[in-house]
Amino acid sequence: MSHKEKEKQHKKDQENPDKMDKKFYEEELRALQLELVKLQEWIKYKGLRVVVIFEGRDAAGKGGVIKRITELLNPRICRIKALGVPTEKEKTQWYFQRYVAHLPAAGEMALFDRSWYNRAGVEHVMGFCTEPEYWDFLRSCPAFENILIRSGIILIKYWFSVSDKEQERRFQQRINDPTKTWKLSPMDVNSRQKWVEYSKAKDDMFSYTDTKESPWYVVEADDKHRARLNCISHLLSKIPYKVVPQEPIVLPPLENKKYVRPPISEQSFVPNKY
Repeated sequence: MSHKEKEKQHKKDQENPDKMDKKFYEEELRALQLELVKLQEWIKYKGLRVVVIFEGRDAAGKGGVIKRITELLNPRICRIKALGVPTEKEKTQWYFQRYVAHLPAAGEMALFDRSWYNRAGVEHVMGFCTEPEYWDFLRSCPAFENILIRSGIILIKYWFSVSDKEQERRFQQRINDPTKTWKLSPMDVNSRQKWVEYSKAKDDMFSYTDTKESPWYVVEADDKHRARLNCISHLLSKIPYKVVPQEPIVLPPLENKKYVRPPISEQSFVPNKY
């Protein structure tokens, strides 16, 4: 970081005295990630099926927390599900059908980066579904989730809440950062114009689907670091787990066999540029 960039960052920190200390954040995140590894092993050991849903406004920080959750985990156990636009065939199926195909088997945890709640949000606000389809979803969703829960699935739902000012700041950051421009889709831009409509859609969705059996947990996400720590800590608290006993790992000695390998000159190597 250049001197000019350091000055800019220092000025920014002074403007936000409540900003979490970076070193404290990194230490806490590391500790929580180690607990997530223990949780992962418990899920595998006990054959649990876990579904965690992440919803919220665009740029609310869902992707950031999912990235920190999965950073140290086995992708064969903890899988991210981020479904794209439904195909023409999928549009003719029962609405929940394509999501059911991505539910976890025993010993797996599925993290849905957006989920079946697309119908109550973007599809409804942007007119991608009919009014009968929308209302059928709101009435059917609690029953669908109750079926999942009765089948033994642990279902946890998070809503990331971000203010309009903070969302605009993050949008501007994405516009000006070539490594983040891809995160800003035309749909995201349109969502800014429909802030009130999305607010009403979220409130209506909660009134139907924030149930005792399957409650929504709201994460205040204007501060990304606090949001990540709070969400991960809460997730760990929702699934009782213990340390799985592990057999000590002992590396066996190398085979003592004679073998003449092909000459190195026959292989193609990546140039040592660095």
